[in-house]
Amino acid sequence: MDNQQFRVCPDTGLKFFRSAEALMKANAVAAVVFLLVGGIYGLGVGLTRWPAVHLLQADQFYLALTAHGINVLLFWCIFFEIAVLYFCSSVLLGCRLAAPKVAWAGFALMLIGALMNNYVVLQGNASVMFTSYAPMEAPPLFYLSLILFAVGALFGCFVFFGTLVIAKNEKTYEGSVPLVTFGAITAAIIAVFTIVSGAIILIPTLAWSVGLISHIDSLMYRLVWWAFGHSSQQINIAAQIAVWYAIASIVFGAKPMSEKVSRMAFLLYILFLQLASAHHLLVDPGVSSEFKMFNTSYAMYLAVMASMIHGLTVPGSIEAAQRAHGFNSGFFEWLRKAPWGNPTFSGMFISLIGFGFLGGITGVVMGAEQINIIVHNTLYVPGHFHATVVLGTTLAFMAFTYWLVPILFRRELIMKGLASWQPYLFGLGMSGVALFMMGAGTLGVPRRHYDISFSGTGGIVHEFPAAANTLMALNGLSVLLAVIGGASFCIIIVGSLLFGKKLGENEKCSVSMITAPPAEEAYEGIGKGPITVPGTLVLAMIFFVSFAVYYFINWKYLAETWGIG
Repeated sequence: MDNQQFRVCPDTGLKFFRSAEALMKANAVAAVVFLLVGGIYGLGVGLTRWPAVHLLQADQFYLALTAHGINVLLFWCIFFEIAVLYFCSSVLLGCRLAAPKVAWAGFALMLIGALMNNYVVLQGNASVMFTSYAPMEAPPLFYLSLILFAVGALFGCFVFFGTLVIAKNEKTYEGSVPLVTFGAITAAIIAVFTIVSGAIILIPTLAWSVGLISHIDSLMYRLVWWAFGHSSQQINIAAQIAVWYAIASIVFGAKPMSEKVSRMAFLLYILFLQLASAHHLLVDPGVSSEFKMFNTSYAMYLAVMASMIHGLTVPGSIEAAQRAHGFNSGFFEWLRKAPWGNPTFSGMFISLIGFGFLGGITGVVMGAEQINIIVHNTLYVPGHFHATVVLGTTLAFMAFTYWLVPILFRRELIMKGLASWQPYLFGLGMSGVALFMMGAGTLGVPRRHYDISFSGTGGIVHEFPAAANTLMALNGLSVLLAVIGGASFCIIIVGSLLFGKKLGENEKCSVSMITAPPAEEAYEGIGKGPITVPGTLVLAMIFFVSFAVYYFINWKYLAETWGIG
């Protein structure tokens, strides 16, 4: 093996294969650009839903809504996830990247598809939203752009799998792959399922749009499309949790509480997580009751259990490491003495708490067939996935990027004071967006109408409770705060890449970028009596009580929808 093809990081000791390094940089930069584009459109959507502002007219609103959803859920997330896949394979396993030319071809297809899609949507006749339900029809280039992007991402997944084979054959690691890499494998397997599902529905839809097929059955379209649309978020969840484990190791030197249990949780994701897409189909007449009940009960519970395992083991591993480092007093000294000014940690921990309490609990509510009906197709749905995709995934990826800039790009961060506050600005703003949209959805505010006053609908009048206007105003204010946080992130990252102090190949960063793990003997006697991580158990109990109370409240809402004498 030619050592000239590798760079050894002076801060971490990780080996960067130069082709993999260049590809990670390209994908990460593209991701941030599309995050910025999607965020601008999101500002327009949020200010239009604010009744007192109502920024955009209907045609502009649906254009912005389409571009916002596709740019942030597909382009931002998947570009970044491809970079994570290359990091978790080539870098963490210390091996060369398989087929760099294929990886570059994949990146080119993804970039062409993403740019083409934005161009087509901006023309104004492809405002079919992220779901693009038939019989709504977009120009052929709209569907072609998504197919090109998906094929490019598929190339990236195959290069990732090929790199794992190279690492195995060249024995660049011992034993099992690291847990973070195992999480990336989970994300890649789900990605292949997702992309194939997208091809199954988008290719015939493209043929329909050019006139080769006369009809697309709308029920069939929804069933297959959601295997693509919802599973895109399952890629995010697996990658996001892999990032959580990585940051726990980087910032605290933490080790998993039980690798076997964490790996089993990832395996449950592969087997059951995609089935959660059924909650979008619970009012569809073409899907059997047996299918709905299986997916929203037994299958969903196994996926939820996997998330609860990660929700316990990630903070638990941090607590154990902190206690081993000497922060062993009381229930929460380990958390109080955590580096809250470090955006890599604060972003990850806010992501974990927000994803669990706001995204996880509400996801179970939406996934229960009976109580789903009270929030189905209301603003509750985008409120929920802003808690998962944005507060969970996006904030976790932002946190990881703060670490990658000096380690991968060899640039010091600029505006470090703003960087330390950015996760709080973005996290608080996005928490408000999720909460206030879910509150409005609970009051019946529709998901897709651009004006809750129903202006311009030919005399249709419906008055929502007065609280709905207040909640939408608070949502608008939260959007502004989240946009300030998101824009701060983009300015810091782009500014650091352009103007940050350039680090030499063998020059260490001005601050330590990785914490040495505690000695094994330091773990002896930590915690309270036989309980090693009492603080995490307290947090888990708070979560379970919150979940039980909220679940009961929603059943009570359901019971009040009809009168029983």
